[in-house]
Amino acid sequence: MKTSEFRVEAAAAGARLDQFLAGAAAGLSRARIQDLIKEGHVTLNGGVAKASARLRAGDVLTLNEPPAVPTETVAENISLDVLFEDDDLIVLNKPAGLVVHPAAGNWSGTVVNALLHHCQTLSGIGGEQRPGIVHRLDKDTSGCLVVAKNDVAHQSLAKQFAGREVTKIYLAIVVGKFKRLSGMIEAPIGRHPVQRKKMTVVTGDRGRASKTGYRVLRELPTGTLVECTLHTGRTHQIRVHLKHLGHPLLGDEVYGRRGNFARQMLHAWKLGFVHPRSGKHLNFESPIPPDFIEAGVPQNLP
Repeated sequence: MKTSEFRVEAAAAGARLDQFLAGAAAGLSRARIQDLIKEGHVTLNGGVAKASARLRAGDVLTLNEPPAVPTETVAENISLDVLFEDDDLIVLNKPAGLVVHPAAGNWSGTVVNALLHHCQTLSGIGGEQRPGIVHRLDKDTSGCLVVAKNDVAHQSLAKQFAGREVTKIYLAIVVGKFKRLSGMIEAPIGRHPVQRKKMTVVTGDRGRASKTGYRVLRELPTGTLVECTLHTGRTHQIRVHLKHLGHPLLGDEVYGRRGNFARQMLHAWKLGFVHPRSGKHLNFESPIPPDFIEAGVPQNLP
């Protein structure tokens, strides 16, 4: 990874952060700079950087450029658990441990590699590394994932996700017993000021509005089974919100502790959206995964 540092001179005071970097960092467009800021690769005086921040004389910007990515994503014959498929989209039951798209450290063996082998066409909107990918699940999160096969379907689904019109219900096994059996967690989420790969609940305007509904389904020998409904779609939202509530996910080594679990106990259980072509509302349910059943969750959860 290439690291560059830039000090703001008096003449540049008042400039937007992304505009300043686009001019100061050789070979990087403003769009690329904005992507790097969103991904947490830019800091302002050692803290969180926002593209729209107005700079002051003496400010120090640090830019970390990730290594170049491969130029071609290869189709691989990897088994997929298909819940639904037609000419416009495919809905998968993603197993835990499978990365959604190629990125640093995982250039092969991903859902995208498998889709390139399985599907004749995929939407090109996501680019070469993310064809068809409308939304993502963490590597260790299992469950429902919808992928677009053409650009029209991708645009329709992306609009529904952005407009919060998609039903997204998860199952989580967490630490401890709840005092309240249901509620709404409304707490803004932003990148952690020190641990840049982590997200956290923040105050003021430093984060993005985030909303998660929760309902306790039952107590288990290992913890508590909770149903979570996403009303926004922030990075690691459920994991961060449940930790904020004092009930981190079992097996989550980033926001809790791994313990005796092989992965974070989070499952994308139900997914609902309007079909881009037919206009029909579709609902999907991913089967309860084996490790949830081993933890005491009934296979046919009502």
